[in-house]
Amino acid sequence: MGSAGVIQSAGASGQTGDARMLGLAYLAPYILGLLAFTALPFLASLYLSFTDYDLLSTPEWTGLENYIDLFTRDRTFRKSLSVTLIYVFTTVPLKLVFALFIAYILNYRLAFINFFRTAYYVPSILGGSIAIAVLWRYIFADAGLVNMLLTSIGLEPVNWFGDPNNALFTITLLRMWQFGSAMVIFLAALQSIDKSLYEAAAIDGANKFHTFFFITLPLITPVIFFNLIMQMVQAFQEFNGPYIITEGGPLKSTYLLPLYIYDEAFKKFDMGYASAIAWVLFVIIMVLTVVAFWSSKKWVYYAGDRRS
Repeated sequence: MGSAGVIQSAGASGQTGDARMLGLAYLAPYILGLLAFTALPFLASLYLSFTDYDLLSTPEWTGLENYIDLFTRDRTFRKSLSVTLIYVFTTVPLKLVFALFIAYILNYRLAFINFFRTAYYVPSILGGSIAIAVLWRYIFADAGLVNMLLTSIGLEPVNWFGDPNNALFTITLLRMWQFGSAMVIFLAALQSIDKSLYEAAAIDGANKFHTFFFITLPLITPVIFFNLIMQMVQAFQEFNGPYIITEGGPLKSTYLLPLYIYDEAFKKFDMGYASAIAWVLFVIIMVLTVVAFWSSKKWVYYAGDRRS
């Protein structure tokens, strides 16, 4: 009996080892891709940010010179940073509010509701494409559709892209138009709320305003927090829209940091300086993410929380 037990144990161990090796074999393409296309470039950019590198010659170590130049001499960086922060802190709240508003409406049982849910989701798929950015440029052109509508009702046409006060707003509208992904997540959260809570609130005499702010909103705060983080990170990385529509102009009013990184790296071939800008952008995103996680303890409520 003892020998049989040892044989069975050895067989089980062999099967476990085979299963582990098979699992690693399935994961190997992802792990290799992660190392080759994410981890190594990530670390390489950190090293290059401390060098003078033009993509052709050997990187020359310069220490903190790139970062010192960024914060003490580079006015373009300060301008681009301020534009980026304005863009992010404008688009993210507006996009989340609009996505939640549409999701709240689509949560009702309406005729053709599945069609409307699909129609509102489509812009999030198409919005980041080059074709949509080109279409957006023509829609808001001087003789575009929007100005045609304004003149048809007796209003003066607007210089959407030539006026620095309007250009960033126009780019922001494109970002807001891509609310579909956040809307779908909000809609799933709204549908998961226990309907008995609304029934109990109705018995107590609560109206729609009270149920939304005291039942719906607290229960979906984890989803709001998730969408906030995701949309913030995506907004900081926005490139296609500003590059295709305005190329950062006029007067750099839409010159976001990703555009500045691209120009330094692939137009001026100053990869070291571009890497420094990229790492500053990364640190900003990390700091804001940490602040968001810290603040979430005060306003995000999970199931089972006991708070006064």
